[in-house]
Amino acid sequence: MKLGFDNKKYVTMQSENIKRRINQFGNKLYLEFGGKLLGDYHASRVLPGFNPNTKLEMLMQINEDAEVVIVISAQDIEKNKIRSDLGISYNDDVLRLIEEYNQIGLYVSSVVITKYDGQKAADALKRRLKRKNISVYLHYVIKGYPSDVKNVISKNGFGKNEYIKTEKSLVIVTAPGPGSGKMATCLSQLYHDHLQGIKAGYAKFETFPIWNLSLDHPINLAYEAATADLADVNMIDPYHLSAYQEVTVNYNRDIEIFPVLKSMFEEIYGESPYASPTDMGVNMAGFCIEDDDICQEASKQEIIRRYYDTLEEFANENCSIEQVNQLNLLMSKAGITKEYRKSVKVAYQTKQKKSCICAALELSDGRIITGKTSDFMGACSAVLMNTVKELAGIDDSVHLISSRAFAPIQRLKTEYLGSCNPRLHSDEILIALSLSATDSEEARLALQQLSKLKGAQAHVTSPISKVDVTTFKKLGISLTFESLIK
Repeated sequence: MKLGFDNKKYVTMQSENIKRRINQFGNKLYLEFGGKLLGDYHASRVLPGFNPNTKLEMLMQINEDAEVVIVISAQDIEKNKIRSDLGISYNDDVLRLIEEYNQIGLYVSSVVITKYDGQKAADALKRRLKRKNISVYLHYVIKGYPSDVKNVISKNGFGKNEYIKTEKSLVIVTAPGPGSGKMATCLSQLYHDHLQGIKAGYAKFETFPIWNLSLDHPINLAYEAATADLADVNMIDPYHLSAYQEVTVNYNRDIEIFPVLKSMFEEIYGESPYASPTDMGVNMAGFCIEDDDICQEASKQEIIRRYYDTLEEFANENCSIEQVNQLNLLMSKAGITKEYRKSVKVAYQTKQKKSCICAALELSDGRIITGKTSDFMGACSAVLMNTVKELAGIDDSVHLISSRAFAPIQRLKTEYLGSCNPRLHSDEILIALSLSATDSEEARLALQQLSKLKGAQAHVTSPISKVDVTTFKKLGISLTFESLIK
C-alpha cells in the first residue's frame, strides 16, 4: 500500500502539543477525543500510513495520570446505532472498549449516557453496566442547547446533569462514534468543577477536519461524508478569521458551541484562553502529510465508498434521501463520480460481457482482477481466488481447489444448515483454500498472497452478504457494492 502520511512524525508532534496543553491548565484537563480513540479506521483509509491505534499509543505514555470517560447518546442507544466499521452496536462497543482499555492498563472510570430522556433502552444499558460495577452518569437534554448560553450555564442547564466523579489530572473523554455528546460532557464538568472549587481546563484532540487544509480538500470532504448522518458540514472558522486574519477550517458543531465554551471560561477565569474553535483543537495531522496526491486519491475513494454505504442504508430505510443527496453533492465537490472508482467501471464492463454478477479488485500497483458468479462460487469468492493466483503467478486455468471438494461443503450448507445459496462465500472459499494448502504447493503459495490485499479497492455489481463484507474488511480491502436502490 502506498503511504502518504508520516505516522512517526505525527506521534511526536501531537504528543508534544498535548503535553503543552496539559501544562497550560495545570491541575485538571478534560481532553475530548474527536473520532475514535481505538481503531480509527477512517483516518487510516484517508491518510495511508496512519496507524488506527496511534492515539492510544500516545496516551499510554501518560496513562498513570489519565482516566477514561466513555460517552454514549441515549438516542443512539434507543435506535440501536451500529458502528459501521465493526458491525456492532454502540452499546456493545462501549463494553468492548472498556474491556480493551482495561486490558492494556488504561483506566476507565465511568460511562456517561447523554441526551437522556427516559429511554428504556438507555435504562437497560445502565443496568447492564452497573452489574459490571461500572459507574454510570446521566446527562439530560437541555432546552436551547447550545444557543441559549444563559440557560445552558445554569442550574436548569448543566446543573441538571449528574456530576462525574474523577480522580486523575487528565480525563480522556471518548465515545463509540460522532454525535455522542463528548464536548457537552466536558463543558458540563467544567461547570460542576467550578461549583466544587476545582480549576479545570478543556482541549480537543482532533484529527478531522484538518484545519490547515482547504475547505474542499478531499480529506476534509471525506470527513463530511463520514459524518453525513449527523448533517455535519465543514466551515471557515469565523472566530479564528476575526482574531488572527487566518483562514482555517472547522465544523459546524464546534463553531456553534464555541460561544458557550468561551462564556464558561470567562465566568470561571475572567477570560477565555481560546479565541476560536480552532484554538481549542490539538491537531498536527496536516503537518504530517508526506504525499498529498496519495492522500487525495485515498480520500476520493473513501467518499465513493461512503456513497455506496449510504445507498445501502437508504435501501434498508435507515437514512433519508437527503443523506444520499449530501453524498452526491460531496462527490460533485470532489470532482468525481462513482465511475471514478476503477473497480466500479471494470466490474460493470465485465458484467456486460459475462451477463452475470461480477466483481473487480484493484491492487495498489494498478492491476485490476475480475471474478464472476459460478455454480461453485459467488463473485466475491471468485475475485479473491483469481487475485491470489495473479499475485502468485499461477495460471488462471489451474484449479487450486478440486471441484470434488466443493460438493461436500455445498451439501453441508443446503441440507444441514438451511442455506438456499449453495455457492461458497469468501470465508468458506478461504477455508477450502487453506485445507488444500496442506497437500498443494500452489494452494499454499496462493494463500501466502492474502497479506498483499491490504489497501486494495473492490466493487461487486449486486448486493452481497454480511459474511463477504466482513471477510473483505478483515483482509483490509475497501469494498463497495450495489444496493437494491441505485
